[in-house]
Amino acid sequence: MTPSEQLPILLVITPLLFTLAVSIAGWFNRKICYPITIITLSASLYISVALLLQVVKNGEIHYHLGGWQPPFGIEYVVDHLNALVLVVISFVALVSAVYSKESVKQELPDKIPQFYTLYLMLVTGLLGMTVTGDAFNLYVLIEISAITTYALIAIGKDRALISSFNYVIMGTMGACFYLLGVGHLYIMTGSLNMMDLYKILPPLYSSHAIFVSFILILVGLWAKMAFFPLHEWLPNAYTYAPSAASCLIAPLMTKVSIYVMIRIMFSIFSPAFVFEAFTAHNIIIWMAAAAIAGGSILALAQTDFKKILTYMIVAEVGYMVGGVWLANRLGITGAVLHILNDALMTLCLFLAAGIIVYKTKGHKLENLRGLYRKMPVTMGAFTVGALSMIGVPPTAGFFSKWYLISGAIDAGHWGFMAALIFSSLVNAVLFFRMIEVGYFEPFRDNQEEHDHNTALSPKIDEAPLSMLAPLVIVSISLIVVGIYTGDIVDSIIRFTVPAGI
Repeated sequence: MTPSEQLPILLVITPLLFTLAVSIAGWFNRKICYPITIITLSASLYISVALLLQVVKNGEIHYHLGGWQPPFGIEYVVDHLNALVLVVISFVALVSAVYSKESVKQELPDKIPQFYTLYLMLVTGLLGMTVTGDAFNLYVLIEISAITTYALIAIGKDRALISSFNYVIMGTMGACFYLLGVGHLYIMTGSLNMMDLYKILPPLYSSHAIFVSFILILVGLWAKMAFFPLHEWLPNAYTYAPSAASCLIAPLMTKVSIYVMIRIMFSIFSPAFVFEAFTAHNIIIWMAAAAIAGGSILALAQTDFKKILTYMIVAEVGYMVGGVWLANRLGITGAVLHILNDALMTLCLFLAAGIIVYKTKGHKLENLRGLYRKMPVTMGAFTVGALSMIGVPPTAGFFSKWYLISGAIDAGHWGFMAALIFSSLVNAVLFFRMIEVGYFEPFRDNQEEHDHNTALSPKIDEAPLSMLAPLVIVSISLIVVGIYTGDIVDSIIRFTVPAGI
């Protein structure tokens, strides 16, 4: 096999092996953990982009681990859908890792090797979840990702440990539901390979066991992605996690879970089963609308800006779940596009939030006071992320929302459309409240409390370049992705919509 044919396995093996390297290096010189991580993730991004280009040029890639043919061996499959998700994961992981250097030094000075070991292991799990074509191997990789996420959250301060424990409970329940569902499939078919299951299942669509397996898998994934009302673990977990950890976890965990849901729906089952034999898709769209409205309303009640962002994630999960279950080309296109856009938007906002925490030592709304004068670059990038989350063109968020709203209109689901518009209006209220505090309220600290002139015009005090540069790059990418949305949809996303929809 040529080196290019080995890329699917190299994508997973590279961060896995260097996880061990970082762990060992931490015993001798913790300073080299950071550069090893950056080099590793740069390689992962290169491989992901190479795989995407291969798929766009030549079509689907199949890789058989150890030369064992499926369904007996584990197969890795790369198509247009997961090639895009692989690039998203690798890009977010690399940018967050570059950003993490100073934040980890400040928040976790005694746990640097442990942090980067867990970080690379989480990236390994996420990449593996995305590329695998085996339903049980997917479960193993889901649990690898989950366990490392629990640990990354737990090493934080304040309420991080109890928040991680709540996540463990919900995550374990979700994993059990998923595994029970896969068990039902194996009992009925004798196979775990996704493509094999896709071929075997159609004659069994009338079986109650198949219906139960699909419901169990869905509920398990909904718990993992914090789909309302199974979301209670998420706000505290993402709020109290170390800033560098939340910059990786918040943009990726829910989005990869959405991808897995789409993969299960269309690669194991089929549109004929999901949208015809399984007649609950209208109920699920209403659940998605409730998630959007519920997440938005709960965000309005918060005074902690990190917690506001986490409740927005709850609403965004509703966007993507609802878009897929609209069962039309526009809705599914919008959902897949929103996986990309929401990962970038969430990354941008959490990078900015991490910088604010780094400089102000807090994440309450009052900590934003005067920051547009004190940290203009940070807050400018934050504003771009906010505008994208609201859905203002030409930022990326506008275009995926446009597809989702168009899909809702095409499906005649006015409740879901109303929820999307309501969420955008609430986002506008929330972000303009943050902008109001940051721009119009004067900055004060212990030295400047009684100096009115200085309070109105504080000295510019931005974060270090290693934190600021990733934020600026991501904010620019939101505009670039928005401008090139048409090309992304035509070259990649249109191939992710199942035939016949």
